[in-house]
Amino acid sequence: MQTEVGAILDGRVTGITNFGAFVALPEGKSGLVHISEVANTYVRDIHDFLSEQQEVKVKVLSISPQGKISLSIKQAAPPPPPREWRSERPEQRSAPRPAAAGAGGEYVPRSSGDPTFEDKLKRFMQESDGKMSGNKLFQQQRKGQRRRK
Repeated sequence: MQTEVGAILDGRVTGITNFGAFVALPEGKSGLVHISEVANTYVRDIHDFLSEQQEVKVKVLSISPQGKISLSIKQAAPPPPPREWRSERPEQRSAPRPAAAGAGGEYVPRSSGDPTFEDKLKRFMQESDGKMSGNKLFQQQRKGQRRRK
């Protein structure tokens, strides 16, 4: 098979560096698989995924005018199975939470012990005001102490 961009070829790892692996391709050519193109996960040490003389399938990503071939192992492999995402937390699946607003948009208090956003905001504002007034009092006391000396 001819080496062209997008082609999937069989190759053999001929050398491993800290930034990638060199792969011998058909027709006597060779290319580089960058460490970021080795696996779908983070690769700290390339030796955990590849070894010299290992047979690999690679996809040709690009060929530079100088003849350098950029390869990818992860793009040549079949895509990983989709992960199953949970849309709700486990405690929410057991019992649905009541709505915070009624049909007409009026406020309806919740029966559960979970605070609403408004409750959380009110509590934050109260704590913040308390801290700010404490800071102001402290600053005034410090200014008063400086003048007395």
